[in-house]
Amino acid sequence: QISGHTHGGQIWPFGQLVKLAQPYVEGLHTHREGEASGQIFVSRGVGYWGPPMRVGAAPEIVKIVLTA
Repeated sequence: QISGHTHGGQIWPFGQLVKLAQPYVEGLHTHREGEASGQIFVSRGVGYWGPPMRVGAAPEIVKIVLTA
């Protein structure tokens, strides 16, 4: 699954609060639920929300190449 973005927590210490509500804040993760599993990728995005700043969560543009 390729998901939207979370701004990576954008501003400390709010990033820690985001992690309480969202299990995947940034990067590639393996998600397991029961016997099923898959991968999920979450980008930090390139913009910001709220005040025009990002502290400890650099913006990123992701290029994903799918191969067979």
